[in-house]
Amino acid sequence: MTSTPIQIYDTTLRDGSQGEGVSFSLNDKLQIARRLAETGIDFVEGGYPLSNEKDVAFFEQIRKFDLGKTKICAFGMTRRRSVKAADDPGMQSLVKAETPVITVVGKTWDYHATEVLRVSLEENLAMIGESVEFLAAHSEVIYDAEHFFDGFVANPEYTLKTLRAAAQGGATVMSLCDTNGGSLPEQIAQITQAAIESLRDFPAVTFGIHCHNDGELAVANSLAAVDAGATQVQGTINGIGERCGNADLISVMANLALKKQGYTVLDGRGLQPLTELSRFVYETANLQWRGGQAFVGQSAFAHKGGMHVHAINKAAATYEHIDPALVGNERRILVSELSGRSNIVAVATRHSIEDDREVQDKILAEVVRLENQGFQFENAGGSFDLLIKRVVGSFAPHFSPIKYRVVAGETSADEKDVYAEAILKIRIGDQDCFNAAEGHGPVNALDSALRAALLPSYPQLRDMRLVDYKVRVVDNGAGTAAGTRVNIESCDKDESWGTIGVSDNIIEASFNALVDSFEYKLHKDDVTPAT
Repeated sequence: MTSTPIQIYDTTLRDGSQGEGVSFSLNDKLQIARRLAETGIDFVEGGYPLSNEKDVAFFEQIRKFDLGKTKICAFGMTRRRSVKAADDPGMQSLVKAETPVITVVGKTWDYHATEVLRVSLEENLAMIGESVEFLAAHSEVIYDAEHFFDGFVANPEYTLKTLRAAAQGGATVMSLCDTNGGSLPEQIAQITQAAIESLRDFPAVTFGIHCHNDGELAVANSLAAVDAGATQVQGTINGIGERCGNADLISVMANLALKKQGYTVLDGRGLQPLTELSRFVYETANLQWRGGQAFVGQSAFAHKGGMHVHAINKAAATYEHIDPALVGNERRILVSELSGRSNIVAVATRHSIEDDREVQDKILAEVVRLENQGFQFENAGGSFDLLIKRVVGSFAPHFSPIKYRVVAGETSADEKDVYAEAILKIRIGDQDCFNAAEGHGPVNALDSALRAALLPSYPQLRDMRLVDYKVRVVDNGAGTAAGTRVNIESCDKDESWGTIGVSDNIIEASFNALVDSFEYKLHKDDVTPAT
């Protein structure tokens, strides 16, 4: 069976950057473009060179990098009304970008042309055709048919004329845009087929699809267009973008390559880089990962229900639609009050308790007891590991907290310099250690004091650092007296781990999570407790 290659066109750096809370520096854009090229994305849209100096600099600097087969695209609009294409600043900026591909957006909806641009329908056709013809003398041109589907519903004859004007001007790809994001898959398929039929006399012209996600159907609509004959899909990594975002190219690629029949993406490369790519873009954009994101989310292959875990231990396909490794993700077994013995055994493999049902029951009972107090061990693997050690009797503390005090306030009523001090007393072996430290906040001060007290006995802690700190309210109804759950993520050169503390006192919860973090590090390194 022959496969149809589907081109992947990424507009994260332009359309994606229009999303609320998204802002890329020049270096961010360059790094994302290079990562997209490494993944094998066919087209990377860099921005609109007339809009800002950063995009101009991007097009200048990206030429210095070897991007393989990936083509960089400049994006812009058709010429202004009553201005020749060659004299239009926007047209000139697109040519100066010196990209192998230029994507030019035009109005295909008669209502948009007359009510927003305030031009006649004939002038709009001339703007499209002349702009494409001017740009096609310099680069390959993709015509971005804005509002194509809404326009087709309102006036199909005119909408198809706009495509013909672009084709006559020399555009090689017609990208049909569901700009308002409100179309349904069956509409997308029917109208895409009509568009393709209308340009049968231009055999060199191919079709793309560009969907927004306002109806939560951008991926489904993109796949429907592909089935109708489109051979290019535009979208963004993780679906970021204006309003509700764009089609998520992660899901588009995974569905085309792994679920549907007869299509290939990324020139047949594997999809293992997708999870890392997704998280790289999140981190670069300073956005939170979507845990439930299909294919690449942390929860995409996470199993919590005991019945589910019992089943996947025997046959993974019972609760996983694909092997997570195909997209670079991994299976996660969660432990909670909903868990059964299967969860405990799966998570605690290195403790050799798979044949000890009594221990399994004790661990599960302890998890249920603690979760009733507000604990959650899903992101606190370090604390859960210590819990198991305590239950099986293999936990030997490396130190014992005796007392601590944290003071925070202002050093000067005039300058209002905020300070935090932690005073700490712990026992290491048969020695009591007293230490104090300042910090940028109470938790940082506690961390510094605890670290200073432990380092003389346990120098292994030098390569450990705190990565993340999160606080959640356990009982919202209690107001300022509510219990708090503190999650701390720590790491060393080998791995990262999470710990948890729960208390009505946020400082105590934080201190307990810190203690677990240090203890986990020492236990995993198999450090003998000081005597």
